[in-house]
Amino acid sequence: MKRHNLVGCFACVLGLATMCYGQAIPTASRVGQIQAGIGGFILDPDFGQKDIQGLTFYGDFDFAQHFGGEGEIHYSIRTPTDVSENTYLLGPRAILRHKKFEVYAKALFGVGHFGLQQGSYSNPNTASYFTYALGGGVEFEASRHINVRLFDFEAQKWPGFATHGLSPLVGTIGVAYVFH
Repeated sequence: MKRHNLVGCFACVLGLATMCYGQAIPTASRVGQIQAGIGGFILDPDFGQKDIQGLTFYGDFDFAQHFGGEGEIHYSIRTPTDVSENTYLLGPRAILRHKKFEVYAKALFGVGHFGLQQGSYSNPNTASYFTYALGGGVEFEASRHINVRLFDFEAQKWPGFATHGLSPLVGTIGVAYVFH
C-alpha cells in the first residue's frame, strides 16, 4: 500500500511538472515597433512665396500601444524664389489604431534652418532657429513591413525668426519600412 501511494504521488508530481513545461512560452515579445520612411512634402513657408517642395525623412519608435516618438527631417528641393526652410525635429506622438489604419498626433521640437539662396538674392545667407511643430496624420498598413503615410500635416512655429516669428504649414505623404 505504501509503495502504491508513493508511485501515485510520484506520478502526480511528474504530471504537474509535465503540465508546467507544457505551457506555451512566447517565442517572441516585442518591446516596440520601429519604422523608417521617406516622403515628399509641400510647404507654405509664410515668407512671401508659396509651395516649397522637398523630401521628408522620418523614423518612428512606438514603445507602447498608444505612445511613441518621431524624428523627421524636411529638406527643401524645389524653392521657386530661392528661399529654403529645412527642419530637424524630434518628439512624442500618440497613436490610435483601428484595423489597418493608424491615426496619430505629434508634438515635435528642434531646429529650423532658413536660407536665402544665391540667384534671387544678392546677399545669400542662412540662419538657424528653435522650431516646434504640432501635427498629426493617418497611416495605412499595406503589408507586414510597409506602411503608407496617407497624409501628415504640421503647423510649425519658428518663434525667434524676425519680429513675429515664422509659421509654415507642411503637408507630407510617404512610405515606410517597418522593422519587426
